[in-house]
Amino acid sequence: MTARATSSGSVPFVLGAVLCLAAWLGGDPGNGSLAPAAMAQGFSLSGGDSDAPIAIEAEQGIEWQREKQVYIARGNARASRGDVTVYADSLTAHYRSDPGGGTEIWRLEANGNVRITSPTETAYGDKGIYDADSGVLVLTGRIVRLETPTEEITARQSLEYWEEKRMAVARGEAVAVRADERLRADVLVAYFREGEGGELEMYRLEAFRDVHVSTPTEILRADYGNYDIESSIVTLTGSVKITRCNTQLNGEYAEMNLNTGVSRLLSGPGTEGGQPVQGLFLLQDQSEVSAPGRPAGCEGQPAS
Repeated sequence: MTARATSSGSVPFVLGAVLCLAAWLGGDPGNGSLAPAAMAQGFSLSGGDSDAPIAIEAEQGIEWQREKQVYIARGNARASRGDVTVYADSLTAHYRSDPGGGTEIWRLEANGNVRITSPTETAYGDKGIYDADSGVLVLTGRIVRLETPTEEITARQSLEYWEEKRMAVARGEAVAVRADERLRADVLVAYFREGEGGELEMYRLEAFRDVHVSTPTEILRADYGNYDIESSIVTLTGSVKITRCNTQLNGEYAEMNLNTGVSRLLSGPGTEGGQPVQGLFLLQDQSEVSAPGRPAGCEGQPAS
């Protein structure tokens, strides 16, 4: 059912609820000072129309705590603006006075079964926090997840979006999956830019520590990875290992074209006299033909 105020000030409670979700979903209707639409557009989560009304529902109502300057929507809370909806067990907005004599939301919290949806993206977590001063949105939980039409990114620690830098960071056994390709690392950093249609699009992905790239035919490991999405070229540096079937190549620098499937292993990018590239070629071990975790047709491929 539609949320109801639990305080005596019905007009301020309604205004506070609107400010709370306006700040989250695309701007403060009072003065526009928060301007988190850029944050939302990083995941294409902005409603797109700053004048669109906001619908709020919470099974247990909305509470206004004047002294603490907090608004809380409890019980399967849901806030919608245009095509964007935020779901959580509870939604909390912390506000303060601004220099112009009005109020502004400086911190937003979503707790329990957090889900943020738009027509093309969905983000999941146990808890979400948006800090308006730093312009950073953080989702945390046992497993946080972002789904798009072509990619899925998961992590076990947190998923952040930095609106000014147009940068998303997945921490803790982070994994990005696209079709039959998989990129895993301790930390994944995605960079966005404005596309032809005005929406932000991912154009580069960095991977830090314990980098692991897998395709149907190869497994690549390294200390650092950089994926240029437009060219589909992955570059890897630091203790690089490329394994294909019964062959393993070791070096310090590698380039892989995901479109052509061609991999190049070098001693270093544009250097001479570095550590030599090494190759290990093994005869097929028939006892490993049915071993799990190996690509089809690669009986000697080590498990991923």
